[in-house]
Amino acid sequence: MSNPEPQQLIDELDQVLDRERTALMAGDLGKLEELLAKKEKIISKLNAVSELERESLEQVQTKLSRNQSLLDSAMDGIRSVAARMAELRRIRKGLDVYDQSGRRTRYGTRSGAKLEKRA
Repeated sequence: MSNPEPQQLIDELDQVLDRERTALMAGDLGKLEELLAKKEKIISKLNAVSELERESLEQVQTKLSRNQSLLDSAMDGIRSVAARMAELRRIRKGLDVYDQSGRRTRYGTRSGAKLEKRA
């Protein structure tokens, strides 16, 4: 089994990065684990190549940076949703208010209370 040519590896990485971007844009975070494994495998092979031309890697580097930015944004969104859900859980437990002397009092909510929707 022969080692793939450096340009072939770069082309494979380019395709994986395009698929990663598509998954990120679609919010299909489940595909990212598989793509990450492929990307790491290709990058480790590229690291073993002694002579790579800088020009051939520039486009891939741009895509790597773009995808990292998208991934960072996705993580920010996930953190924001998690914080909002934690806040909603806290609110469901009760309401904290302060009296004139600055003492905090918690008013609990009734568990099982349901909202009735009327037309």
